[in-house]
Amino acid sequence: MHNKANIYASVKIWAPWNLEMGAYATLGPNVDCYNQGMITIGANTTISQKAYLCASTHDFTDVNNNLVLKPIVVEEESWVAAGAFVGPGVTIKQGAVVGARAGVFKDVDAWTVVGGNPAKFIKKRNLQ
Repeated sequence: MHNKANIYASVKIWAPWNLEMGAYATLGPNVDCYNQGMITIGANTTISQKAYLCASTHDFTDVNNNLVLKPIVVEEESWVAAGAFVGPGVTIKQGAVVGARAGVFKDVDAWTVVGGNPAKFIKKRNLQ
């Protein structure tokens, strides 16, 4: 955990030892970080209020329904907007934006904006 990372007091972190955050990465108010599997948040990245990051699932094809850990990576300079859900095994690449209330179940390309449920490409992100 970088000493310049920001975590609001209302954030829920299931396993602090499974969370890595870069400089100026932020977990906003009421974020739920369900990190049975590893979650990595890159530098200068914001996870906005009430987002839900879920780094585990169950193998529904197995009679025992075993737990499966699948890490989440949110690369630097990205933004996961309010109320978004990021599912197990997802990588949100550098500079990407996940729109409010989106459901992300597949990787998000760098410097793109996605939204909806399931999240779909909306446009390229251009910073000028």
